[in-house]
Amino acid sequence: MRYAGKKLISVLATLLIVSFLVFLAFAVIPGDAAVSKLGTQATPERIAALRAEMGLDRPFFVRYGNWLLSALKGDFGKSYSYGESVSALIGQKLPITLALSVLSFLIMIVCAIPLGIYTAKHEGGALDRIIMVVNQVVMAVPPFFSGIMITYVFGLLLKWFQPGSFVSYTVNLGRFLHYLLFPAVAIALPKIAMTVKLLRSSLIQEAKKDYVRTAYSKGNRTNGVLYRHVLKNAMIPVITFLAMTFTDMIAGSVIMEQVFSVAGIGRLLISSISSRDYPVVEAVIVLLALIVVLVNLAADVLCRALDPRIRH
Repeated sequence: MRYAGKKLISVLATLLIVSFLVFLAFAVIPGDAAVSKLGTQATPERIAALRAEMGLDRPFFVRYGNWLLSALKGDFGKSYSYGESVSALIGQKLPITLALSVLSFLIMIVCAIPLGIYTAKHEGGALDRIIMVVNQVVMAVPPFFSGIMITYVFGLLLKWFQPGSFVSYTVNLGRFLHYLLFPAVAIALPKIAMTVKLLRSSLIQEAKKDYVRTAYSKGNRTNGVLYRHVLKNAMIPVITFLAMTFTDMIAGSVIMEQVFSVAGIGRLLISSISSRDYPVVEAVIVLLALIVVLVNLAADVLCRALDPRIRH
């Protein structure tokens, strides 16, 4: 309970700091939401009236306090650009970005874990060396370039999907998942390479410890020692890395949504930043911060469950 209490306080403090910094950033950077909405030819009287309507004429701490109280109730205000509830906008876009991130993560896990185990078991072999070389190449390629190449090869040449023809999950779930598969692969590729390298190194290092030699001396088989003992301990640093990777995939989705014309949180965030739609931007960034904190919290809990030494 004490551990859970500390983590809860840490989560709340992190979100409070992030929300304050985001609010402060939009208060000090050049630009005005009222001018952006009305255009540069608007009269000073109209700009002043719109600023008062938006509440932008109030002191900074008053605006932040009002926003924070409303946010605690789940009300993030109304979008300046779309004229509808920010919560409703995010509710439409968030499932798309989460689906893309989760699909990328599953592809990474399915590919990276078996490859990491195989390369560790066959360290120094011909296939191990080939996989390591491919790993280095994949890690060096930026995800957006992979996305462009996947679009060209699988979209334009092979016609496996039609670039730009994104279909929402509310229209057709099958076509939605089919379309997301290609940006998900582009996001997952460098993460697969990094996870394979980390898991391989962790397994090799763990296999050299005394308890492994003791297990072999008792007549245990290689696979038994690997899967019952070595893999469990070797996964501790990998789980922490996977948590950071998942949050990075959410951030990577913002860019990949532009490449593949996916109408998720990323496109909403970028369009809102360009139009000075502060309520949307603030809500999206705080929401992404919440996801990051919760994923890292889940990784901490899982590591404590796998390794009792962490609890002490």
